[in-house]
Amino acid sequence: MGPFSRRSAQVPRSREVAPPRDEPPASTRGTSSLWSDGFGRAGTRSLQILAVLAVVAVFVLVVTQLTLVVIPVLIALVLAAAISPLVSFLRRKGMPSLAATWIALVTLVALLALILWLVVAAVVNQWSQLRDQALDGFDELQAYVEGLPFDITEEQIQSVRDSVTGLLQSDAVGSGAIAGVSQTVDFVAGFFIMIVVLFFFLKDGPQIWEFLLRPFEGHRYQRGKRIGDTTVRTLGGYIRGTAIVAAVDAVFIGIGLAIVGVPLVIPLSVLVFLLAFIPLVGATVAGILAALVALVAVGPVEALIVVAIVVVVNQLEGDFLQPIVMGRTLRLHPLVILFALTAGTVLAGLTGAVLAVPIAASIWRAVQVWDGHDLPARFARQKRHEAVEA
Repeated sequence: MGPFSRRSAQVPRSREVAPPRDEPPASTRGTSSLWSDGFGRAGTRSLQILAVLAVVAVFVLVVTQLTLVVIPVLIALVLAAAISPLVSFLRRKGMPSLAATWIALVTLVALLALILWLVVAAVVNQWSQLRDQALDGFDELQAYVEGLPFDITEEQIQSVRDSVTGLLQSDAVGSGAIAGVSQTVDFVAGFFIMIVVLFFFLKDGPQIWEFLLRPFEGHRYQRGKRIGDTTVRTLGGYIRGTAIVAAVDAVFIGIGLAIVGVPLVIPLSVLVFLLAFIPLVGATVAGILAALVALVAVGPVEALIVVAIVVVVNQLEGDFLQPIVMGRTLRLHPLVILFALTAGTVLAGLTGAVLAVPIAASIWRAVQVWDGHDLPARFARQKRHEAVEA
């Protein structure tokens, strides 16, 4: 009994055996280990990046093929964001929505027509004077070139003049005129599309955005609301601020041109105003054109004075006026602005250069408010004010 008991006590206890696990096949284990290391993860990310780039390339291709529709819609969106405060103000004063929209739209079209009429009238009235001054300036430039130590003869200058005359009388001018007519037709069609789209954006902009957000609910719907409000606010603030800065530049540079005696003051002032909507390079191009007109029309000394006026006005704008008017609307690095300008110019020419920067700024602000962590205090105050008025 005793030995049996001791022998029984020395018998080891049986260990619990774990149930067998279903191991994946060897081929699966090899595939998972192949894509789980560093090179596998890099390959996965590369495939994802290539897929995204393919989608972006297709989108850009579609946009470039539909510029007659895309560009007017983008312009209408920017203009609607800029003048929507006027429509909201008229509605708060008790005016019907349709009447407020028509007043804002007619005011904008009348302002554009007035600017166009001033430019055309100034060019027609002063063209003969500018032509005579340009001929005199060319003769002075020719005399100056002949006095240089370089061997430039009268025959070479006449050859250049004959080449230019032959180019103007060649078939290239006719084909260019036909292309110009085609572009004019596209411009008129795009302008009417822009006016129609702008009318509906001003009248039913919030309702259109609400319709686009109908498939979303919860936090996705709130995110869409934040992105829409931020985009409109950024576009509107940028266009209004740039218009104020451009108007000040045009007025002061125009006064300087009038004092110096440069012809075509109104067209040059309008050109300064329009080019001011192109950051970084617009003011420089406007100054160069104004200086060239002054050089041809009145002389080199006056051209240097025009350059000095443009430089002083641009410095005052960049150091004093723009920070006050624009504030924090355009918070982009100059390198990002340069890339946006380049991409917009390549895709849509001058119109793309004008629209690229505000669109880039709106996209950046939309990214910032994606999760609602960067909502400006002014936006919150505006919402509270609208709630109180309601």
